[in-house]
Amino acid sequence: MNQAPLIPGFVTRAAAATPAGIASRMRGLSDSAIAWLFITPTMLLLLAINLFPLLWTIQLSFTNYRANRPNAPVRGVGLDHYEAILTDPDIWLRMQATAHFVFWTILLQTVIGFALAYLIDRKFRGHGFWTTLILIPMMLSPAVVGNFWTFLYQPQIGLFNYVVAFFSGIEPSSFQMLGDVDLSPWAIIIVDTWMWTPYVMLICLAGLRSIPDYIYEAAEVDRASNWRQFVSITLPMCLPFIMLAVLFRGIENFKMFDLVNLLTAGGPGSTTEFASITLKRAAFEAWRTGYSSAFAVIMFVMIFGLANIYVKALNQVKAR
Repeated sequence: MNQAPLIPGFVTRAAAATPAGIASRMRGLSDSAIAWLFITPTMLLLLAINLFPLLWTIQLSFTNYRANRPNAPVRGVGLDHYEAILTDPDIWLRMQATAHFVFWTILLQTVIGFALAYLIDRKFRGHGFWTTLILIPMMLSPAVVGNFWTFLYQPQIGLFNYVVAFFSGIEPSSFQMLGDVDLSPWAIIIVDTWMWTPYVMLICLAGLRSIPDYIYEAAEVDRASNWRQFVSITLPMCLPFIMLAVLFRGIENFKMFDLVNLLTAGGPGSTTEFASITLKRAAFEAWRTGYSSAFAVIMFVMIFGLANIYVKALNQVKAR
């Protein structure tokens, strides 16, 4: 109750304590200039943190530098690393595995996430409890999720095999989700979908809640069916939010590392060796720092280019 009157007094004392020279210069600045004065140090710090590693990585990609030999002579190799990466068939196999993972996780997370958001938006009894329950996987650490699902996938004692056996009738120990060449990619897709579908659901739910009620009321006056309302109102107006969720999950899944490393470490063989796993092995196992820097630059250009094209399409959808 007594704090409100103190605020003007505090401002007055602060203004009085400001040196006359600084106060006169501040009075001559516009509001936008004062705003830039406050945010410039933060922007410079962020540029230093983000821009310097990128420029250094680009520089290293043209050299034979090895991080485990810092005192060895460094010589330039030109575009040799880029040529070796782009002409390596194994690299393209890793990209293919990454694209397979990104496509199926985005498809499943978008469909399931939007369906859950649509159901929760109905505001049935107890929807708050179910919303909280659905969000739990997203709140867990990837390390916890990886170890948890590794235990579930155990063919002898894992619950997952017994659930599949209950519905299919096959023996629980007759298949291994993490040890089979055909099943291991789907094992990772299932875990990532389980963990990050709630994130997509939240974004889609925000889109559904942003649709004004009077639009549905006008549609009911025109005697539009529920399906017609969904196709003509709900889906088009929620589409920018769905595309935004796809953008975020696509960027994250393209550089997926933690879950894959915990579940399969790229195995069996190299079936689940995504681009991020190959990059890690080149950088911290083979210590080919220049080569891995070139690989990182290629991945950055791919993600940045595809995201830029996608954002332009998103802006066109929002402008409709």
